[in-house]
Amino acid sequence: MTKAVIIVAGGKGLRMGGDIPKQFLVVKGKPILMHTIERFHDFDPSMQIVVVLPKDQHDYWNELCQQYRFNIPITIANGGIERFHSVKNGIAAVTPEAQLIGVHDGVRPYVAIDVIRRCYEAAAADGAAIPVVDVVETLRHITPDGSHTVPRSEYKLVQTPQVFQADILRRAYEQPFNPGFTDDASVVEAIDQRITLVEGNRENIKITTKADL
Repeated sequence: MTKAVIIVAGGKGLRMGGDIPKQFLVVKGKPILMHTIERFHDFDPSMQIVVVLPKDQHDYWNELCQQYRFNIPITIANGGIERFHSVKNGIAAVTPEAQLIGVHDGVRPYVAIDVIRRCYEAAAADGAAIPVVDVVETLRHITPDGSHTVPRSEYKLVQTPQVFQADILRRAYEQPFNPGFTDDASVVEAIDQRITLVEGNRENIKITTKADL
């Protein structure tokens, strides 16, 4: 099936404490976002890669591409007010031929190619698939009366890429924005689509803080 991915890179880097948005910070000789794009290009060089960036970062991205001689073909879409709107703009930039659309965080450069493959294969079969990993630390539920431990075996940590059959994702994003939408799976669940869980990789962290870096 024809594949596309929307890489959402709208961060301002506030939690990093610097002026450079976190997706542009250099790791192992190049900006984080370039590593992320390369993962999907290595998985399938024929897939369409849509990168969602705030409009005022487009010129800076083009300068970085020249500086690092980065020439993987991508389509640029404008970021929105919320992540929901950014993804919606990305969907509009995906070609009509795409049958599967993934959505991935621009600051997750260490997603394993096997994880990407599992997500696309499961979405092709079931309609929607997301990668998850086990919770390894103890969880406590906070209530007005205090807190208590909950069984961590009943919970999973969610990663990206979250992959969907294109018609399902497009239909889901016709809904109005809801603050309860925390990721793309939650948007798709709102139209009663079942989500398939696949095994992620623990290295697939979302680089958010200096400690992550």
